[in-house]
Amino acid sequence: MHEELIAQAQAWLTEDPDPDTRTELAGLIDARDHTELAVRFSGTLQFGTAGLRGELGAGPMRMNRSVVIRAAAGLAAYLKKQGHDNGLVVIGYDARHKSHDFAQDTAAVMTGAGLRAAVLPRPLPTPVLAFAIRHLGAVAGVEVTASHNPPRDNGYKVYLGDGSQIVPPADIDIAAEIAAVPSLTTVRRPTEGWDTLDDSVLEAYLARTDAVLSEGSPRTARTVYTAMHGVGKDVLLAAFARAGFPEPVLVAEQAEPDPEFPTVAFPNPEEPGAMDLAFATARAGETAPDLIIANDPDADRCAVAVQDNADGTDGTDWRMLRGDEVGALLAAHLVRRGATGTFAESIVSSSLLGRIAEKAGVPHVETLTGFKWIARAEGLRFGYEEALGYCVDPDGVRDKDGITAALLITELASQLKEEGRTLLDLLDDLAVEHGLHATDQLSVRVEDLSLIAAAMRRLREQPPTELAGLPITRTDDLTKGTADLPPTDGLRYTLDGARVIVRPSGTEPKLKCYLEVVIPVGSHKDLPEARAQATALLESIKRDLSTAAGI
Repeated sequence: MHEELIAQAQAWLTEDPDPDTRTELAGLIDARDHTELAVRFSGTLQFGTAGLRGELGAGPMRMNRSVVIRAAAGLAAYLKKQGHDNGLVVIGYDARHKSHDFAQDTAAVMTGAGLRAAVLPRPLPTPVLAFAIRHLGAVAGVEVTASHNPPRDNGYKVYLGDGSQIVPPADIDIAAEIAAVPSLTTVRRPTEGWDTLDDSVLEAYLARTDAVLSEGSPRTARTVYTAMHGVGKDVLLAAFARAGFPEPVLVAEQAEPDPEFPTVAFPNPEEPGAMDLAFATARAGETAPDLIIANDPDADRCAVAVQDNADGTDGTDWRMLRGDEVGALLAAHLVRRGATGTFAESIVSSSLLGRIAEKAGVPHVETLTGFKWIARAEGLRFGYEEALGYCVDPDGVRDKDGITAALLITELASQLKEEGRTLLDLLDDLAVEHGLHATDQLSVRVEDLSLIAAAMRRLREQPPTELAGLPITRTDDLTKGTADLPPTDGLRYTLDGARVIVRPSGTEPKLKCYLEVVIPVGSHKDLPEARAQATALLESIKRDLSTAAGI
């Protein structure tokens, strides 16, 4: 068995075009590190609706040039079978380790397969790539990014010609073509023949960002901005300058791209500690900013923090708004501006959006988790998911976009500022109008993926009948699909005044549980009591759910 493993590794080594991973793999072979080799060669990194994402390194279970070349060859074969023999594939990439190499390899493979390829001029936000697909009339797009994953990871996200991410059955068909690649020696990779785009696509994207704002709207809100060591800074600063907002104060330690992400444990604004430097920058300024804006490393997500004196004292401090809060604020702002069209969200996001849409008389739909589904809502005008993703200009970018979302929330903050109000004041108004919709999450990161499967199995075999003393009135096993949703691995519990959804993460080794409670509110003076009630209820649901799942 060990000799078979060594032979498998040797065969991979002979084809590996990357000196870095060749050296790494040769070292494992020479050391006869059967344990590590068994991990690297236990299968192949699976191509799914998130494309590819995994740890960098040698072997078929890691992200590397060999895996990417096979993925590109499979995508090229799929596109040709769809009749796109001479179609354009546009390729973007972030500033992570190996991203540029993976982008160049993809361009070479597409060119070798007879397709046309164009690569963005440098590391740029994912929304620029999503925009470029539609703008250039491409048949597909590839973004090399691992978004907000740890530094050791990279990924490969695929879009089709409508500018939105792939959904089944395209992922299954592409995966089959990847599996059919017999050897890297069969994949033609010329050293030239593709285009490297100039800044005209970026300029067209920036010109489009102006369209998300109302002509003549206030542009006075002051911001602190962090790019979280990613690629958002230059594009966001350019967009804010075009719009006429005050220049954001940068979190200097996180302003420039750095694939090591040295100041954060995880480069995700939602993770504990990730926003600490932004808070410190906001506190240190001579003039207090009105809000803090953060992008994740590929700038498709947008986090917002505001000053809050929730303790009732004269002192204020900064707190992150939840994705559901920002989603509600943006929706309310668009409704107030007279926006029409469908307001869409994922099933794990707050039901408050449905209340806002219903009162405004606009269509509202729920989709499976992920913008690959949200972007496909018919007549989409606004879409969001609780994980800090917002689509505010679907005709331009049919995906989440952290740049245009930042512009729109800053316009809203400016408008409220002119009225002597804040984002928190508007949230209070929404709670009084529609009930307090409080959300939380129980998220468990694991090393052993079998623990997630075991938790899901336990919940199915021994389903809870109540949580926090509230009887479960309905249980939906989402693997069976519903009248409105295709099948997915998840469970949805409906309670009296609450809702819980449990699902494995599609991009990280996590079990994610999404909680929402709705507390009726009579007037503004009732809000403190309602919030205390909601907090206690959410904590109780978390404890009971954790016990039921055995996590």
